[in-house]
Amino acid sequence: MRLSQFPLTTTKETPADAEIVSHQLMLRAGMIRKLAAGIYTWTPLGLRVLRKVEGVVREEMNRAGAVEVLMPSIQPRELWEETGRWQKFGGQLLKIKDRKEAEYCYGPTHEEVITDYARSELSSYRQLPRNYYQIQTKFRDEIRPRFGVMRAREFLMKDAYSFHLTAECLADEYWNMFRAYERIFTRLGLKFRAVMADSGAIGGNASQEFHVLADSGEDLLAYSVDSDYAANVEKAEALAPAGPRRAPSETMEKVSTPTQKTCEDVAALLGLPLTRTVKSIALMGEQGFVLALLRGDHNVNEIKLSKLDGLADYRMATEAEILEVLGAEPGFLGPIHARQTFTLVVDRDVAVMADFVCGANENGYHLRGVNFGRDLPEPALVADIRSVVAGDLSPDGKGTLALARGIEVGHVFQLGQKYAEAMKATVLDEQGKSRVMYMGCYGIGVSRIVAAAIEQNFDDNGIFWPQPMAPFQIAVCIINPKNDPNVAAAAESLYLKLLAEDFEAVLDDRGLRPGVMFSDIELIGIPHRVVVSERGLAAGTFEYRGRRDSDSRNLSEAELWEMLAPED
Repeated sequence: MRLSQFPLTTTKETPADAEIVSHQLMLRAGMIRKLAAGIYTWTPLGLRVLRKVEGVVREEMNRAGAVEVLMPSIQPRELWEETGRWQKFGGQLLKIKDRKEAEYCYGPTHEEVITDYARSELSSYRQLPRNYYQIQTKFRDEIRPRFGVMRAREFLMKDAYSFHLTAECLADEYWNMFRAYERIFTRLGLKFRAVMADSGAIGGNASQEFHVLADSGEDLLAYSVDSDYAANVEKAEALAPAGPRRAPSETMEKVSTPTQKTCEDVAALLGLPLTRTVKSIALMGEQGFVLALLRGDHNVNEIKLSKLDGLADYRMATEAEILEVLGAEPGFLGPIHARQTFTLVVDRDVAVMADFVCGANENGYHLRGVNFGRDLPEPALVADIRSVVAGDLSPDGKGTLALARGIEVGHVFQLGQKYAEAMKATVLDEQGKSRVMYMGCYGIGVSRIVAAAIEQNFDDNGIFWPQPMAPFQIAVCIINPKNDPNVAAAAESLYLKLLAEDFEAVLDDRGLRPGVMFSDIELIGIPHRVVVSERGLAAGTFEYRGRRDSDSRNLSEAELWEMLAPED
C-alpha cells in the first residue's frame, strides 16, 4: 500500500468529547468517525485493524470446531415473546415496526434466533453436539453511549451458541470455548484475565468473563494474590467474618448529629472508626419496604442484592415511602424505632458487629452502642450483599484479595435449558424420547477489543499495536526523494521486496517533512519504521526504529532482513 493512495487523515488535536485514551487516539489516528451518538464509521485504516481481530477470532473458532453462520440482525417480536425477553430486556432493546405494523427489534444478541434455527434443523441426538457462530453487527440502545467504540450502541460481535443432549456435554464445550478464548487473546498480544461473573440478562447456570487489564476499565476485578481465584466484583463472595460476635460493652444511647448524615461524618463527630458505623439503605421489593444494613466503610453490591428472594426487580425507596415507614429523612435511618414493620436484610459483617452506630429514625439523631439480641432482634435474614474490598479473604480460602480494573472483551455462559425449554427446542434421544437440549453461549466484543488493546498499548506519541493487530507491519519512509532519484528507487525496491516476502508494508510516499511523516507513523502505531535517505544510501544503511524503541539504529540491508525475520 502506498500512503499517497491511502485515505489517511490524522490530527494533532484531541477531540473535546473523547474521555479515554483509546477514543482520543482512534479519532486522532483517523480510525473512526462519529455518525451519531454511539454509532461510528470505521475508516479504511480502522477497518484493517478490525479485520485483523476478526481473522484471529474466526481462525480459532474454526479450530475449536464451531461452524460459521450468519443470522438476521432484524428479529421478530414473536421470538422474544417466547422467552419473555421482549419486555425483560429493557430499554436497550431497539424496537421497530415495518409498514404492516409488525414489530421487530434490532438484535442485541441472538439466543432466540439461533434456538429457532436449531429447533427446525436438529431433530436427533446424532446431530449433537453442535456449535454455531457468527461475526455480526449488534445494536444495544445504551442510555449513555461513551468512550467511543468501547461502549457504542452499534458494535461488531462474535457470538456462538452450542447445543447438547446432556449437561456434561455442555460443560465439555464450555471449557473448549474457554480454551479457544485464551488462544484468541494470547494471539492478539493482550494482557487479560478470566474471572467468574454474573450471567446478567443472558441468564444461565455459570459464566466467566475475559477482561483486558487496563486502568481505564469500567469493571472492577477481584483476584487472590496466592491462587488462581478471580471474579468480577459483582460476583466475588465476601466471606463471613470468622469467630462469634463479641458481647455488648456499651449502653445504647441517642446522640445529637444535627448535620451529620453520612457514616464518615458521624464517625468523625463521635471519634469512632468508620467500621463501627452501620449504613441503612431503603428499598422497595416485591413484598414492600426493605431496609438493608451494611458496615459504614462497605458498599452495597446491587447484583448480589437482586439475587435475594423478592428483590429481583427492587428499586430505591422514595423519600415519601421512607418517611411513612421509618419516620425520618435519609441520613438518619436505622432498624430501630420505625413507624411500620418492614423486611430487614443484614450483611454478614454487620451481623457480627457489637456496639455499633446507626440512625435513630429521628432527624438530627443517631444511636450508638446498638446490639442485636438486646436492642433489636437477631437478624432473620443475613446475606452477602456487599462488594469485596482489597484485603478481604479469598473465597477459595487461599490468601487475600487484591483489586484491578478490566475491560470486558469476552464472556462464556452455560445457559442450560432456559431458552431451549421456553422455545421447545428438542431432539430425540437413543430411546426415541423427546429431550430438551442444553445450550451454551459464547461472545466476544470484536470492535471493543480494538479499543481495549489501545488502552494497554500507547504512549504520548500514539498507539503501539501488538504485532497481530497492526494495520501495517512495516512503514518505509522516504526522506527528500526529489533531491536524489536514487532515494525513491531504493525505497521502492525495499518496499517491493517486503511485499514479496509477505510483509504487510506501506510506502510513505506522500512527500511530507520527516517530522510530520514520523509523527503519523507513530500515531497510527506501525510496529516497524525504516527510513531511506541520501545519507543512509551513502553509508549503505537504512535507519530502523521499532515503535517501542527509544532510539533509531542504522542497519545494513542484511541486518535489516535478519532483524525482521520471524522467529521460528
